Amino acid sequence: MPKAYVVAEIQVSNPEGYADYRALSTASVAQYGGVWLARGGQRIQCEGGDAQHNENWRTVVVEYPSLEQARAWYDSPEYTRAREIRQAHSIGRLFIVEGI
Repeated sequence: MPKAYVVAEIQVSNPEGYADYRALSTASVAQYGGVWLARGGQRIQCEGGDAQHNENWRTVVVEYPSLEQARAWYDSPEYTRAREIRQAHSIGRLFIVEGI
């Protein structure tokens, strides 16, 4: 079964409000078998840069054992609360992609 990856690009608009997201998301990722591969480290934009996606964006990559497990995490009650906080204090996009 192929692994799956949650990929997000996030720009935090309210760092104080976003702080609660970190603790909730960390706990929920672990609970659903996820492993952090990247979480806001240095980002070098090589292609496709524009005014909206620049160096102020955080990139996050989380690995899950399967697409089903990644989707279970995203839809879980534990992550739903975290997601609400993230969406209230940031903008961005998030997707799940199946590995090979």
